[in-house]
Amino acid sequence: MNSPHDVDVLVIGSGIAGLTFALKLAGGGAPGGRVRTRVAIVTKKDRADSNTNYAQGGIAVVLAGDDAEELHVRDTLDSGAGLCHPAAVEQLVREGPERVRELVEWGARFSRGEGGGLELGREGGHSRRRIVHAADYTGREVERALLAALAAHPDVRMLEDHLALDLLLAHAGSPAAPGPGQGARCAGALVLDRETGEVLEFRARAVLLASGGLGCVYRHTTNPEIATGDGVAMAWRAGADVADLEFVQFHPTALYPAEGRAFLISEAVRGEGAVLRKLDGSKLGTSGNDNEAVEAARAPVPELSLRTRDVVARAIYRELSESGDPYVLLDASHMPAGRFAARFPVIAAECRSRGIDVPGEPIPVVPAAHYSCGGVVTDLDGRSTVPGLYAAGEVACTGVHGANRLASNSLLEALVWAHRAARAVAAELEAASVLPGDVVAPTTPAHRREHDAVRILALRRELQELMWADAGIVRNDECLLRAEQRLRRMRNEVEAEYRREAPWPELAELRNLAEVALLIVRCAVARPESRGLHFNTDHPGRDDAGFARDTVLRDGEAGTARQVQQG
Repeated sequence: MNSPHDVDVLVIGSGIAGLTFALKLAGGGAPGGRVRTRVAIVTKKDRADSNTNYAQGGIAVVLAGDDAEELHVRDTLDSGAGLCHPAAVEQLVREGPERVRELVEWGARFSRGEGGGLELGREGGHSRRRIVHAADYTGREVERALLAALAAHPDVRMLEDHLALDLLLAHAGSPAAPGPGQGARCAGALVLDRETGEVLEFRARAVLLASGGLGCVYRHTTNPEIATGDGVAMAWRAGADVADLEFVQFHPTALYPAEGRAFLISEAVRGEGAVLRKLDGSKLGTSGNDNEAVEAARAPVPELSLRTRDVVARAIYRELSESGDPYVLLDASHMPAGRFAARFPVIAAECRSRGIDVPGEPIPVVPAAHYSCGGVVTDLDGRSTVPGLYAAGEVACTGVHGANRLASNSLLEALVWAHRAARAVAAELEAASVLPGDVVAPTTPAHRREHDAVRILALRRELQELMWADAGIVRNDECLLRAEQRLRRMRNEVEAEYRREAPWPELAELRNLAEVALLIVRCAVARPESRGLHFNTDHPGRDDAGFARDTVLRDGEAGTARQVQQG
């Protein structure tokens, strides 16, 4: 192992949360920051390869004259099915406009309306037009602007093709070797240089997890192949609380066929009036079960196409299960061809490349894993339960999304929590001027042998198929318990393999996938009800008396749930 690389702050991940955080800290640029801050960003692929870069929809923010903060808060709470933390939601909505203005100042070029103001779209679950966007490639534009702004800061170092393996723990000034749950402080991370195979030790006074999502735990996902749940798995192994991982959002409309990284058909297409239809041309409807009827009463919308993602995804799943059809249709034929191409140029080009003449022809779509509403538990400033460890973006569970994320709240959440985490870290750095001592690094074998890549790939596919079948859009007790038993064996098998040889990327990612898959299933087993994105056919009703709370996993045990404060 190489000698330590000392930095002030280590950022793991290069999406909107990590880049915003680094930009604010660079050169003491965070609010209240007065000291020069050395920041290292490690990202396991190209700097622009992240869920942010693939985000088509936009950023939900209150700007229109007919909109109000109270309406955005209400829409978010309704979507979250009783589990959103009101204080977190209010913070998100209140601070949103300023964060978007900062993006514009940093050079983000958003779509403009006829009067020159920001063009606002509408998506499912929103009662007003409030989605700031750059056509249908918003994430790519935000990423471009942030990377360009960061290039001017010499104190920020970006290391591509570097995979974080595990977090470093320390007790400052103590000879004892700390472990998870023993008052340890996060002091950096072990990082694998994917090109050389070297394991590097990065020591830091604070670490931000901004590693994105976990969509690759499922067979079909809109996420890039790097979304293997690394941050959640590392934080869990370091003793951090994780929560609400049963709430995995399946985007209703991925372009069929959805193999590999599925191409997303943005919810904004339905926001512009596109309608979901069965293959016979009739409109797709819901089943009218209790959960969906309650949601409809709270936030009525014209039809299924503008309902929240959990309702739409289940409706499509139900139709495909009953009909045996491989997909449903998204009909945007009401839109003029020129208008569709101008509003959704990326979608139009992808459809044309597959021989679909949109909007004249309907688009074949199926659900695919898209977003994790749960993750590493944080407070309102991004602090995890492990001192020195912060989290922002999809890897975090801030309390904003509850049981079902409202469309286009994710990029905003990343911006708001990155801003607040940067401010908190800046204050912490001024209060503590030295690196933690007595750092304990997890052992990594130096022995190298020929990689059994075929076997590791087979295990990864087995895990993805298992999660798709037994812990996907619709679940039941028998399937969840069967998945839990198999995943425990798989997790132990992969962990033993990891301990036998020098780490290599595919094995490290499978280790994280197995850990995170098991955490998802354990959270699902601990919630014997149906709420938001978690639908269990053995418990089809919502139990507010027993389960209006987060599912928190702590110190290896489920069920130590933190009651959600509704005041």
